[in-house]
Amino acid sequence: MSPSDKTYPVQKADAQWRAELDETQYQVARHAATEPAFTGKYWDHFEAAGRYNCIGCGTPLFAAETKFDAGCGWPSYFAPVNSEVIERVTDTSHGMVRVEVRCNRCGSHLGHVFPDGPAPTGERYCINSAAIDFTPSA
Repeated sequence: MSPSDKTYPVQKADAQWRAELDETQYQVARHAATEPAFTGKYWDHFEAAGRYNCIGCGTPLFAAETKFDAGCGWPSYFAPVNSEVIERVTDTSHGMVRVEVRCNRCGSHLGHVFPDGPAPTGERYCINSAAIDFTPSA
């Protein structure tokens, strides 16, 4: 399923997405591309307080306190800010079955979630830096 297969609360024409996002952000968020490991601006970014927000609509997705170093080259979190902000979609591309995660407000592709994360959830949300933006707490 692509972001256009579901009606999300935030709707934008393709030309608007292209105007608002740089090319990497556009390809990741709107076409489920993946940035190369260890290249995104947040893979090794650790702040004590703040939120990582959706690049497409600004929805807060992950709290800085849930970020951990998974050693995979992408930002990793053990939980979203709440269960409503993330949509999970079965992804059978690349000859495997994975769980894609998208922003539930605008449909932007974020990355994937895997069952190999730390406590307390045991999940690892492996997220593209190009799909998020960090806002520090005031």
